[in-house]
Amino acid sequence: MQYVDIDVNHSEGSTKGQFDSGSDSNHNMHTPQVSDEHKPKMGQQFLSLDEAREFYNAYAKEAGFSVRINSSKRSRDNSEILRKEYVCSKEGTTSTRVNSKRKRRRGLTREGCNAKFTVVKSKSGGYVVKQFVEGHTHSLTSPQREHLLRSHRNVSEAKKTLSQRLSTVNILEVQTGGIRSIGCIERDFYIHEKILCSEMRGHDEELLYEHFLSEQEKNVGFIYDIKKDEEDRITHCFWADAKSRRAYNFFDDVVVFDTTYDTNRYGMVFATFIGVNNHCQSVIFGCSFLNDETMESFVWSFEQFKKSMSGGPPKVIITDQNPTMTKAIAHTFPNTVHKYYIWHILNKFSEKLNEVVYRDHYNDFKQCIWDSYSKEEFELKWMEAIGRSMLHDNAWLQ
Repeated sequence: MQYVDIDVNHSEGSTKGQFDSGSDSNHNMHTPQVSDEHKPKMGQQFLSLDEAREFYNAYAKEAGFSVRINSSKRSRDNSEILRKEYVCSKEGTTSTRVNSKRKRRRGLTREGCNAKFTVVKSKSGGYVVKQFVEGHTHSLTSPQREHLLRSHRNVSEAKKTLSQRLSTVNILEVQTGGIRSIGCIERDFYIHEKILCSEMRGHDEELLYEHFLSEQEKNVGFIYDIKKDEEDRITHCFWADAKSRRAYNFFDDVVVFDTTYDTNRYGMVFATFIGVNNHCQSVIFGCSFLNDETMESFVWSFEQFKKSMSGGPPKVIITDQNPTMTKAIAHTFPNTVHKYYIWHILNKFSEKLNEVVYRDHYNDFKQCIWDSYSKEEFELKWMEAIGRSMLHDNAWLQ
């Protein structure tokens, strides 16, 4: 660094620089304990604003406070910056007004701190220090916590790459040797992930295809198929891994086909083939993405499932009461017994019966369904419930 005379002929105010050492005469002032070589000095010259900012930010990190830009002054033609002022992040005051609608309460972020660092343009083309106020009106952060201050947090390229693979700050803490060594907070990783998602937008199809190829390279038992339309957009997708296909060989008695989930961004139907193992745990046999719920889409998904499972079609398949799905099952699995979800049937009672009848007689039908242990017992209880409710002519119940 060079130390030169200040030339501020084009700057506003006095040409005399200001220096405040934060003397001990004011017991409320806190003076940073920083080595002289790292402390800004009047007349100190920098080749660029970036160099000046980096120097003051490095000083602030050692001192224990965060830096932000307070003001700038540009030339009349707006071609260059003539003056730049950096201040402590606690400069100014926080409004004391209470917003009753605000649920989140924050600590004080402004405490009237006067610490500042100002540089002005010199005739030589660089920038020189015109003003340096050293004292702070608040206590400074300890070295163990300075990495949490806003202007000192940084996510390096190595950390970004590592966070993509590990997806957790806790592992980074272990990898770097402690939380202080990470150099940023969890929110910085969220921001990086948001930027990353924005950059990858529009490439989801390629990423999905690459993911499937990667899984197949790991295990040849991984099966997938993708169908596209005339504009080369994915309309159907099916996949099943080796573990799921092996499980189907043991637990193929009953398969639940569930299409109650939609993807947020593309509005595609997420369809799953699910079974139950010998521990009464759910087992996923395969999954599909479908762009609609037409018979053709269901037939395609069922054909892919049948092709991927060596055990043949399921003995029983359970679905909701979708007419096109019923036709597709009859077409693809003609020998499979097709049943409906019991909760789907029970939910329709409120739609098919008027409010009074539903209130007075729903429990009769519910008890009939859940507490019958033979076909004969069910038929008897059902006719009794029909008689009590006087619903002999209800087409849906019939």
